[in-house]
Amino acid sequence: MKVLLLEDVYKKGVAGEVVDVAPGYARNYLIPRGMAVKATPGTLRRLENLRNRAEARREERSKEFSDLAERIEKLTLYFGVKAGETGKLYGSVTSAEIAEQLHEQLGLEIDRRRVGDRPLRELGVFHVPVRLETGLVPNVKVVIHREGEDPRQAEALAGEAAEAEAEAALVEAVEGEAEAEFAPSEAGVAQAEEETDEEASGGES
Repeated sequence: MKVLLLEDVYKKGVAGEVVDVAPGYARNYLIPRGMAVKATPGTLRRLENLRNRAEARREERSKEFSDLAERIEKLTLYFGVKAGETGKLYGSVTSAEIAEQLHEQLGLEIDRRRVGDRPLRELGVFHVPVRLETGLVPNVKVVIHREGEDPRQAEALAGEAAEAEAEAALVEAVEGEAEAEFAPSEAGVAQAEEETDEEASGGES
């Protein structure tokens, strides 16, 4: 008997597949348990309609989440907090707080466990991942500044500091490469010493 599987069935097939099984197995096990239906022209047409609707819905959701990811990437969230002189916070900015602001700004209901991977405990600019249902992972910009400070000014200063830090790291890397290029290797030093010894012994004879 040909049946349309509604669920994956071990050693028989996967959901949505039409398979040939023993009539007794179909009537006494698969069909009563809702795991399959008889493969009639009507059920096959219904399956095709369901597949078409599901595909259209998947495409629609994919576009919705792509648009949402783009909006998240363009968004900046500001948190005014109390912090010590070194920039360490008295507390932290949590995933739950970021998720709450995302809800306020975008109307996005998202589980806090999908936002970031750690609490933020210092002043600065952070790019926090937001893991959406479709597998997209946009980053939302989070600016943490002192209470009473202009958040945009704090953002600009943090950006300048990051640029200076990146430039210093680049200079250090270039200098390190230059030192490595011109520093004599151990093998080269040993060879030079050996040649010097040979010249000295040759001169003595």
